[in-house]
Amino acid sequence: MTALTETGSLADDADRRLAPALVRQATHHLLSAAPGASTIAVGLHREGRRATVVRGATAHHGGVPATAATRFEIGSATKTFTALLLAEQAARGELNLDDSLARHLPAVATGPAARHTITLTHLATHTSALPGTPPGLPRLLPALCGPLLQAPLPSRMTAAYAAYTPDHALRALGRTRLRARPGTRVRYSNYAVGLLGQALSAAAGGIPYPDLLDTRVLRPLGLRETDCTTTAPSGTTQATGYWHHRAQPPLRMPALTASGELRSSTRDLLTVTEALIDPASATGVPPSLHTALRDVQRPRLRIPRGTTLLALVWNIRPRPDGSHLYFHTGGTFGFSTFIGFNPHHRTALVALANTSAHRRNNLVQQAYNTLIDLHR
Repeated sequence: MTALTETGSLADDADRRLAPALVRQATHHLLSAAPGASTIAVGLHREGRRATVVRGATAHHGGVPATAATRFEIGSATKTFTALLLAEQAARGELNLDDSLARHLPAVATGPAARHTITLTHLATHTSALPGTPPGLPRLLPALCGPLLQAPLPSRMTAAYAAYTPDHALRALGRTRLRARPGTRVRYSNYAVGLLGQALSAAAGGIPYPDLLDTRVLRPLGLRETDCTTTAPSGTTQATGYWHHRAQPPLRMPALTASGELRSSTRDLLTVTEALIDPASATGVPPSLHTALRDVQRPRLRIPRGTTLLALVWNIRPRPDGSHLYFHTGGTFGFSTFIGFNPHHRTALVALANTSAHRRNNLVQQAYNTLIDLHR
């Protein structure tokens, strides 16, 4: 089942809908790019026009037809929302991007990591030198093996992430040895952005990250289907994730909420990319969020031995025509996500599938190529 819909305010004006022929051409390969998924959802934006295309049902057995409001786990694409929150708090003066992590999380002031200054920008650009996986997380697996001995590895890892608390992450920080001097090497780190979320909460007076994100980013942008809860809000649906055709339990990451726990819909993610393409179009949002929408796009560094630039969380690929393509991907044990946009060409693409990464899952690369083709 495939449904072509136009959602949000653009749907009210027929002249601002993407031409069906263009949509069919753009999504033809994408809708079959993730074998094993029961549903694939794609959102497209080009020069002020949008469309969403959704194929399939929320589950292989017993699901309901998926829509543009159906929620998916978006994994590491959560980090792009954390970057917006960081920039928003900086714009309102609650923190500075060059603040040390120790200023907001005193636990870092002791132990090996204390010998170097890790800043909030280091955390948001993966240059903190912290390990990618939270220290101590693998040690939880043996303790969980009893009740989960027969479960596949993703289910055991899901249980380990659920049992790894913010306090675990903070205590581990005091024992962590950095792999390099902060700011000198790019090393992707879920742990770093998880700690960033805790620092943002502390800078706001202890407001929990999910509540802070909702108040400062999600509600001002009108995102109705995006949050960290494992159940869908009333009136929406939620896809079941699959790993090699096996249904997976919902992912809970209390220590890494800011790094990968959000659920969102095609409709909401398309709205975010449209706000990034044209911050002035995000009417009714506070000035601090307007500033943040621009600030997260500013290039901060170039990855050595390559052409890719890094903004706050976002990857940036310079294009031959001088424009910049921004993108981020996400993956959990049951979902795959791509979000990308090109401000110069005013194009954006969101692609979601309820299956994990595997050899035949080409969703991310196909989405990237399709986004490039959108401006032609």
